[in-house]
Amino acid sequence: MDPYSAEGELINIHNHFHQGQYQEVADFDVATLSPENALPARVLQLRALVALGRADEARADVQGETDPALEAVGALADQALGSAEAAVRTAERLAQTAADNATVQILGGTVLQAAGKSEEALALLGQHQGSLDAVALIVQIHLQQNRNDLAVKEVAAARRWAQDSLLVNLAESWVGLRLGGEKYQQAFYVFEELAQAPATSSVRTLVSQAVAELHLGRTEEAQAALDQALTKAPEYAEAIANMLVLNVITGKSSEELASALHKADAQHPFLTDLAEKSELFDKAATKYKAKVAA
Repeated sequence: MDPYSAEGELINIHNHFHQGQYQEVADFDVATLSPENALPARVLQLRALVALGRADEARADVQGETDPALEAVGALADQALGSAEAAVRTAERLAQTAADNATVQILGGTVLQAAGKSEEALALLGQHQGSLDAVALIVQIHLQQNRNDLAVKEVAAARRWAQDSLLVNLAESWVGLRLGGEKYQQAFYVFEELAQAPATSSVRTLVSQAVAELHLGRTEEAQAALDQALTKAPEYAEAIANMLVLNVITGKSSEELASALHKADAQHPFLTDLAEKSELFDKAATKYKAKVAA
């Protein structure tokens, strides 16, 4: 039996993870799981620790381990701790020696993509055998590459064999936010259902709902969702970044939020992109300095 199927032992902990309920994953009672599912559950719990900002704990937990899955967790933790070069070295070694391992594919692909090695990441992920986690990551990479066509094909192919899986619904919603039009509303329904149900709500799903609301032009509803998110986690960078965007759209001051985002994550893509564009603007502006005749 597939442990991630509706009847499988790992369905709840797996769904908690992809709903962004990382504390629930870390606290999940794994004592009753069958021996063959102990390692996948441990990997999910360690990934949750990394997502919670406790990568040092995850790294310590796998120190000295030789199982490829746990080595991959170590690489993920290393990257989160700022040791990107070491993380990439481990990921590339595992891609050569254990490419058939599902955890190596997913976490190795994550590390490689974060390091800008998209083609290597896709080559590793492309070896999966029916892994929805791999599919979801492939879709994210294609979207980052602005290859919406490939993302659409990946989701459509997965839909044929995974049907109404949570991850397929999420991946389809990510693509919908990129495609726009009526897809915005479809994505909103998925994110709202997750964000507003007590069993599935998390900071991450609330931010996703808010993003969909913004695309639909519903600024008040987006504000409400982001307020909920920031109440749950005042330092969550994605919530701060989207609240900053909302303030700009609605004409409110964004200086305080910009400072808060820099404090929460100085390397957040919003800030690095803004800095890059500001630098380009300053360079362009120098070409048009006013010339004063003597």
